[in-house]
Amino acid sequence: MNKVDNNDVFTASARPAAAQKEDAADLATLRLLNAFDTEAGVTQRSVAAELGIAVGLVNAYIKRCVRKGYVKTSKAPARRYAYYLTPKGFAEKSRLTAEYLTSSFNFFRTARGQCGEVFEQCVALGYRRLVLCGVSDLCEVAFIAATEFDVTLLGVFDPKFERDSFRGLKALRQFDEFGQVDAAVVTAMPNSQAMADALLAHLPAERILGPRMLRLGRNPPQAKPR
Repeated sequence: MNKVDNNDVFTASARPAAAQKEDAADLATLRLLNAFDTEAGVTQRSVAAELGIAVGLVNAYIKRCVRKGYVKTSKAPARRYAYYLTPKGFAEKSRLTAEYLTSSFNFFRTARGQCGEVFEQCVALGYRRLVLCGVSDLCEVAFIAATEFDVTLLGVFDPKFERDSFRGLKALRQFDEFGQVDAAVVTAMPNSQAMADALLAHLPAERILGPRMLRLGRNPPQAKPR
């Protein structure tokens, strides 16, 4: 494991907000194209339910895809429309799929390395009893990375998570219910800074850590001299 730079744990650059918004739009477009390619007779309402977004937003994405030549429509009975991918749409779906898979792999590799840095820092500081804060893809990676270090994950804290467990860990909506906690590892994405700020009601700032990619607005603590 590479040596942790104490002054750089929270300062690595992340993708700008505009780029993240574009990524989200590309992912929604990919899921929309997949739906039209694999399902017959899909409706805007069914697509909205599958994607977890408003029907109006689905309509906007469809219009964008039609305008770009990815999708064509035809009238169906009962004032409904059928949606079909064009050759250009199939090509765009392939491009977005390859881009998404590459991005996912890069995210996993980067996140795992940075989570490892955080857990290494925790061990150096004597923080063993940890809580992951925020259910997300980053939380999944942190859960995996933690197995390589002498730390104990007490569970996952997320006020908005409705289940009682996450990957076999107990999931709680009240941080105080974890009992004695040495440190909190922020894994919320997005709203990571809001999570870190909320944790200040339970722990001092030096015990709230997170991967560099989150760019949390606090410096990490210095390791105790050996």
